[in-house]
Amino acid sequence: MSSGSGLVSRSKYNYGFFSAAIKLPSGFTSGVVIAFYLSNADLYPHNHDEIDIELLGHEKRRDWVMQTNIYGNGSVHTGREEKIYLWFDPTQQFHQYSILWNSHHIVFLVDNVPVREFVHNSASSSVYPSKPMSVFATIWDASEWATHGGKYPVNYQYAPFVASFGEMEMEGCVWNPNVSAASCPRSSGLSSLDPVEGQEFVKLSQEQINGLEWARGKLMFYSYCKDTTRYKVLPPECKPN
Repeated sequence: MSSGSGLVSRSKYNYGFFSAAIKLPSGFTSGVVIAFYLSNADLYPHNHDEIDIELLGHEKRRDWVMQTNIYGNGSVHTGREEKIYLWFDPTQQFHQYSILWNSHHIVFLVDNVPVREFVHNSASSSVYPSKPMSVFATIWDASEWATHGGKYPVNYQYAPFVASFGEMEMEGCVWNPNVSAASCPRSSGLSSLDPVEGQEFVKLSQEQINGLEWARGKLMFYSYCKDTTRYKVLPPECKPN
């Protein structure tokens, strides 16, 4: 691996549920990043949207960090990163990493446990991803930023770095440029409980809220909303209601 490798979906989607079972490379993986994300930078190079799951190799053996990030309408000047420690060894078997994206909220899940929710409201509306996006899965060298600003670059003596993907699910509204993005035609084959407009996807259940609070209380170690060094004025969605 000198530059990276990846897959991209044939279709673009307006909202949906996207998930992949991933087994991460074992051994010394500092600087290696496996990403599962949505983006439309090819269609909108100056105001693109992006929803990221980035799994960051670490300087410690079999120690991985999950970073999530969101850009809407080209809001790349404000990184909305959050980082958590995984509560298992992700190199031993497959685990499910998922993104739910609809008009109500974006939810990141690991093995069906919510680890982050980004709510669509008046504070976040200007930066909320809303345009059709492709689904990507990549592995690449992120030595410049992934580990303490490049302190621990990729060591190719430990190559090859092999990430395995399986059980990939992409269920949403396939983008048709001739159809309004706000609609999801029944011809797409989605059930009445699809993640685009099903009522049970409007907000988290109490069980999901409990899981989210556990993950954020026990595993999250960085949130842009608490980074007052980086942001003298925090983004509006960070302010308490």
